[in-house]
Amino acid sequence: MTSREILDPQRKALKVNLDTRRYGTFAEIGAGQEVVRWFFRAGAAAGTIAKSISAYDMTVSDAIYGKADRYVTRQRLAQMLNHEYDLNIERLKEKRGDNTAFFAFADTVAAQSFKGNNECHGWMGVRFQAHPRDEVSQIVIHVRMWDKDASAQSEALGIVGVNLLYGAFFHHHEPEVLIESLLDGLSIQRIEVDMIEFNGIEFRHVDNRLMSLKLVSLGLTDAAMFGPGGEVMQPSEVFYKKNVLVERGSFRPVCRVHLDMLESAREEFYKMPGVQQCETLEIVEMTMKNLLEAGTIDGRDFLARADMLGACGKTVLVSNFAQYFRLAAYLARYTKQKLAVVLGSHSLLELFDEKYYTELPGGILEAFGRLYKNDLHLYAYPWQDGETTRSVENLPIPEDLTKLYGYLVDRGLIVSVAPKDSSCLSIRAQEVLEKIRKGDEGWCDAVPPEVAEVIRSRGLFGSPKA
Repeated sequence: MTSREILDPQRKALKVNLDTRRYGTFAEIGAGQEVVRWFFRAGAAAGTIAKSISAYDMTVSDAIYGKADRYVTRQRLAQMLNHEYDLNIERLKEKRGDNTAFFAFADTVAAQSFKGNNECHGWMGVRFQAHPRDEVSQIVIHVRMWDKDASAQSEALGIVGVNLLYGAFFHHHEPEVLIESLLDGLSIQRIEVDMIEFNGIEFRHVDNRLMSLKLVSLGLTDAAMFGPGGEVMQPSEVFYKKNVLVERGSFRPVCRVHLDMLESAREEFYKMPGVQQCETLEIVEMTMKNLLEAGTIDGRDFLARADMLGACGKTVLVSNFAQYFRLAAYLARYTKQKLAVVLGSHSLLELFDEKYYTELPGGILEAFGRLYKNDLHLYAYPWQDGETTRSVENLPIPEDLTKLYGYLVDRGLIVSVAPKDSSCLSIRAQEVLEKIRKGDEGWCDAVPPEVAEVIRSRGLFGSPKA
């Protein structure tokens, strides 16, 4: 990543205003017109702002942009961006299209209400031409605001909006630098960016999965999601009113045992009261700790795992949650339905290793208290330990923790699941990886057919490329 000068929002706004190519519209709903305010205050705004609009009334907003079920949504943002950008082209293209790169900036935001009990978040985006007569490009982000009062939230929102627009105009050729610049003048304690998506001609070579990973690695958010086709997803919309079943792993490569774990846990999960009454979302999770095993993040390795999981139809969560209780708290932020995590019995054994909780005042008891605070259940899949099959019933738990372990098992908070396919118990991802690297074709039997196809066609993990 190249070094860059970090400008304050006033200087960024002025630099945009002084760029004679840029001309467009600001449309903002909620939290005041905090972004466009910076450009008015900076000076020379007449050269940049064709129109500024804020349709607060829902009826007025619907009359301009069309009907919407909810107003702080990605759908409403898309309606705003499309409408305002198309108007600019329709009204101004003939007069100044040869020398002007048009843009439309929009945001729709729910800041702190008078009662103070609402979710404070917003959608923000810019649709723009990088050069006059160019095809369109677009960046969309979702933000969460953590300040405690509406005025501070509005101020932070204005700054991140200036950063986004400045980044689109001056860093579009370096999307990683653009992401890094989003919180210039801010901190994660004030604003979280938990989703970003690049589209259009200037970003035709950008993989949004890598951009999601960048959000997490830079600390702009603790977790990011993308779907089987690589499409980025906004967590609160995906998890809303859903049961959630999670499998954590390295998935290097994705093996039949990984899918069998999910299938076995799903069968047990559906036995719980109320689970079948609402939709269940299955996700696989990779932690930054896992991705950093080699010391640095290898983008190609990450995409290899993502492609294999996508071939299996899985939604992926990339997170900074080394401890399971942090993952549980994150999920509980977005849904009040049932939560479950499936893990191998060897991972369950690690969960009872007290060295992982030395930073907590309450140690392992505090960790499990946080874990189960959110009505979560752990499903433990058997583990082949030499000639012995380890499961919930015979794990070698440290003697001083056996009563705690027994209590959690007796309460049904740790549940043993039986494999659907017992042949999966002998599969070890590390051994499969070594076989791939050595050219031993025996690896094919250990992975799903669709994963084998991805590995062969892409030449992943040292496999001869088909």
